[in-house]
Amino acid sequence: NIEPTKPKRLATHKQPEQHNTPATMFKKFTQAESVSGTTLLKASVVRGIRTKIVEQLPNIEPFLDDIFPKKSSVVMVKCKERISLLAINGEIKFFQHYEKAIFPTLRLLHQYPTLLPHQQVDRGAIKFVMSGANIMCPGLTSPGGKLNDADIDTIVAIQAEDKTHAVAIGKMLMSSADIAENNKGHGIESLHYLNDGLWNLDTRALTLR
Repeated sequence: NIEPTKPKRLATHKQPEQHNTPATMFKKFTQAESVSGTTLLKASVVRGIRTKIVEQLPNIEPFLDDIFPKKSSVVMVKCKERISLLAINGEIKFFQHYEKAIFPTLRLLHQYPTLLPHQQVDRGAIKFVMSGANIMCPGLTSPGGKLNDADIDTIVAIQAEDKTHAVAIGKMLMSSADIAENNKGHGIESLHYLNDGLWNLDTRALTLR
């Protein structure tokens, strides 16, 4: 007898992209090995980037002229693995991967904490987040965590229990509703975390103006 073929279960959540993520690259990111060059951007390109940042980070608008003045000198720092850093008037404030979304650096987020919506992990998850690991759902749903409403792919600041400043920046791998319902697996992809290669980048040796 031939048994009927069982139907394949459809994936209910978006699968992570297969190429390396910024987190894995920033983990081993060094100025000597990772930075390939710098380019001073033309005014027309700068205007386009400024517009794109406002579209992607609507909370930046009240602070835009402080963070990204209209007549800024903007240098793109090109790095391996398709990472680009944006230096505005000599200070690296944003990074980009595969020419897709533009993310604020943690240093900028610490200056302007409301740029991104927040999620919070419990105390037990901190050491894993600080090593570049993705954020597991139970770390967000436990009593020390705090799960706020957010859709899949939303860029979020990752706070930690009893800590003042964000410890990482990540991207929602599923919605907050799905995280609460399933409570297992990876809930947020880590993109940039405290004391990674980007955080520790010594910009003094780079030509950023």
